[in-house]
Amino acid sequence: MSLRDATIDRERRDLVSHQVMDESRLIRFVAGPEGQVVPDLGRKLPGRGLWVEASRASVEAAVKKNGFTRAAKTKLTAPADLADLVERLLVRRCLDQLGLARREGVLISGFEKSAAALRAGKADWVIEASDGAADGRGKILALARHQTAKVCGAFTADDLSLALGLENAIHAVLLAGGRADRWTLEVERLAGFRPLRPLHWEISGVEDGPAGAPPTDFNHGGAS
Repeated sequence: MSLRDATIDRERRDLVSHQVMDESRLIRFVAGPEGQVVPDLGRKLPGRGLWVEASRASVEAAVKKNGFTRAAKTKLTAPADLADLVERLLVRRCLDQLGLARREGVLISGFEKSAAALRAGKADWVIEASDGAADGRGKILALARHQTAKVCGAFTADDLSLALGLENAIHAVLLAGGRADRWTLEVERLAGFRPLRPLHWEISGVEDGPAGAPPTDFNHGGAS
């Protein structure tokens, strides 16, 4: 059973806001053997779950306000950089999903092949390297807008090259299907910790049509 399947229609209470949310919007933490707060992104570790909304602000608030101790009703220690740790773990999970997708044949890389998949309406996600050239990125993202494909640009070319086992990975598309659904779950949680569309993309204005046009949602982020 996938993580997405396991969280359908299951809700938990965010210990910071006290709002009830779907599990897919939350990060699970547990108490470690020495009373330390441990992220459990795969929701498999034993123990009572302590749930926090998947955002940097919420995790930082939980640490600053001793939210984990209050929720667990026992003294727990949370590192000041817990949000950074969660971000790194989410990045690894996202990149691992892309590596699996390539091995399964549902991730296409390279400018021409990515553009062809977009024109054929097969792409669910466009993944653009955050540090790729603006010209090529603009052309790919223009196609993505016409096909309503979602876009992520949260990773560098080095990140993508290592994850995919390729040299200089800049452009890629993830085809619609189960793997794309699992990727969506992970990358939407990551979006609470780092922007899916880098700020310098907005400054360049290449991929957004009229200069100065504001982003509307995370779908216009970029990743290759």
